[in-house]
Amino acid sequence: MSRLLVVHHAPTPSVRALLDAVLEGASHDAIDGVDVVSGPALDPDADTVLAADGLVFVTPANFGYMSGALKHFFDTIFLQAGGALSDDGSATSSSGGKKPYGLLVHGRYDTTGAVRSVRSIVQALPWTQSAAAVEILGDVGSPELDRARELGATLAALIS
Repeated sequence: MSRLLVVHHAPTPSVRALLDAVLEGASHDAIDGVDVVSGPALDPDADTVLAADGLVFVTPANFGYMSGALKHFFDTIFLQAGGALSDDGSATSSSGGKKPYGLLVHGRYDTTGAVRSVRSIVQALPWTQSAAAVEILGDVGSPELDRARELGATLAALIS
């Protein structure tokens, strides 16, 4: 059975609703053979990341960046998960198989910096973005929840 890991920092009702929608989409009855695991970004576990066949990250945009919790997650698991740095300390692409990942960012005014910061780190990991980043601004309603469900279902279907 394949495993989809959803790493999240959902401190607000809006982000929590989006996280729940991602999990709902990933667990849709039409998708077989995928175990969906949800883990808080503040409790990183490199072994869980390594055991996953695909990943989804859910974060608010805070001051033009991903949440501090998600940054902590990446800082903690980076080297164990196959991250690589060049001699000058800049990120480099890792070799090996590429795990698919997806990203959902919710912000009040802008999500650009948060998306850019996640992509900057992930480019040095053996993962590949396999769905367009879901960027949601402002209030969360049915259309936004549908986009979150679609992201979860897409990543689950990719690894099923």
